[in-house]
Amino acid sequence: MLTAQIIERAVATALEEDAPWGDLTSTAFLPAGATARAELVAREAGVFSGGAVFAAAFALTDPQVSVELGAADGDAFAPGAVLAVVEGSARSVLTGERVGLNFTQRMSGVATLTARYVEEVSQTGARIVDTRKTTPGLRAFERHAVRCGGGFNHRFSLSDAVMAKDNHLAVLAGGDASELTAALRAGIARLPHTTHVEVEVDRLAQIEPVLAAGAHTIMLDNFSLDDLRRGVELIAGRAIVEASGGVSLETVRAIAETGVDVISVGALTHSARALDLGLDVRVG
Repeated sequence: MLTAQIIERAVATALEEDAPWGDLTSTAFLPAGATARAELVAREAGVFSGGAVFAAAFALTDPQVSVELGAADGDAFAPGAVLAVVEGSARSVLTGERVGLNFTQRMSGVATLTARYVEEVSQTGARIVDTRKTTPGLRAFERHAVRCGGGFNHRFSLSDAVMAKDNHLAVLAGGDASELTAALRAGIARLPHTTHVEVEVDRLAQIEPVLAAGAHTIMLDNFSLDDLRRGVELIAGRAIVEASGGVSLETVRAIAETGVDVISVGALTHSARALDLGLDVRVG
């Protein structure tokens, strides 16, 4: 969850990085009493995310700067839309500008890409979820942006839920399906009963041993479309079915139509480009 505390900590760090001893240019060239009005303007269509983060960049630079948001997180917008208006000391507005833009451009880019994936799978029943392939230190921001785009979040961290992946299974059972059920059951027995357990499989033969162990979700990793359909049939509602690997805007619809419940997409966060937003400033 993107809390006010998380926002303040990250934005303060970003401002310190960008202006550790103040904004030398603004201090040297702008009169101390000069004021500015700036508009956050969309240069392209998209989905907005990061309004509170954008506002925090200016509030932490100068509490006297006001930010009026013209869009809520999750709102779609067209090119030319005014997404926020910033007013206050010209020095302060220009000092906070880049940090505010960096956050909201990045977050709106993630939200916009997510919305495209969500649209591609409409009417299929599959939900689009993110992964842990996030920018270090910015996971809460990027995960929030995914929700703004209509997607859902996977586990937030290694501490939230169990996901036994191929490397775990290699250590546990050495790839031997006959030993897999017992090895997984032993681990599940050590967990609290409230812990969700997901297991990744890379071939159909692993599905029954994993189901027998009591997994709640089975991830079908890099399966062909035919094998995804077969996997859904084999699981037959006994666990949530997640598809992962080889997911793109071009393939996601066909993957959804195999009947899987969840499609995890690393590209939502690791490949989203920053949206083109600009801060148009008028100094008074």
